Amino acid sequence: MPPTTDAPALPGLHRIERRGQPAIDAAISALRASRGAWRERQDPLRRVDSFPARAALGRIVDLLAAALYPRRLGGFRGADRDEDAFVAAKLISAFAELEKEIGRELGYWQAEASAPFDADQPGTIVRLFATTLGEVRRRIDSDVEAAFHGDPAARSVDEVLLCYPGAIASLHHRIAHELYELGVPIIARIISELANERTGIDIHPGATIGDGLFIDHGTGVVIGETAIIGARVRLYQHVTLGAAARSIASPRERHARHPIVEDDAVIYAGATILGRVTIGARAVIGGNVWLLDDVPADAQVFQPEAAQLSHQDQPSPRLPIARGH
Repeated sequence: MPPTTDAPALPGLHRIERRGQPAIDAAISALRASRGAWRERQDPLRRVDSFPARAALGRIVDLLAAALYPRRLGGFRGADRDEDAFVAAKLISAFAELEKEIGRELGYWQAEASAPFDADQPGTIVRLFATTLGEVRRRIDSDVEAAFHGDPAARSVDEVLLCYPGAIASLHHRIAHELYELGVPIIARIISELANERTGIDIHPGATIGDGLFIDHGTGVVIGETAIIGARVRLYQHVTLGAAARSIASPRERHARHPIVEDDAVIYAGATILGRVTIGARAVIGGNVWLLDDVPADAQVFQPEAAQLSHQDQPSPRLPIARGH
């Protein structure tokens, strides 16, 4: 008798299913009610079945990374004469998948459009995106070089590209920003969130960032949608370039609501800068500073230094223990 390919039945499985059926039925009913309540509050014309797939966009980013850096990120080990063919193969695969995902996003937005999208609109966006890849590569290179020159611990630019969270976030942002500008914000946002999951760095794809950005360490960095960052800026971990939670008083506050950081500024760990304020060129913002106002060029803003207590003033290292009564 040939061996069976069926998985063996687990002892007691059917008994567990029978015992758990009432709980499963209750959960199904509760989830059905929650879905119905949600859908009643949403736009009924929105095609929620037409939405870009995260898994597909992850593959697309990997293909684009291989095309941008064939040997370091693509694993290409062939002769130089074969490198262009390798890049072409990666781009063909990436663009084919990207066109499908763009079509899905346009289907999602169709209800809000004043006219149907052209049938070739996804292809047009892909072709326009293709023209940006040389500049995307140049900007990523500038970020990698900034990290290499700015971090004494870096041993090579290759180490930075492969290992540094800031470089990984830069690669994703430079791709996502171009797609955001071309009118597919959901795809762009998903790509930015893939980087956030990997690095802890949250850069909205709408943010405008100049050459040579160095995000050192990077965990907890937040850069908002309308932030503008100049060239050769350095940010450390847990820096927030966010929006102030104020009532909307003018279109400027509503749309341009994140900081402007000018060229060569340095912002140290834990600094929080909120609202449409300007940090001037070459300014230095110290750690854990909270800012809601402009800072002029060449200024330095720091918290007061920590005070060192004398031996007599130091508190006892033993903490009181609370006891119940």
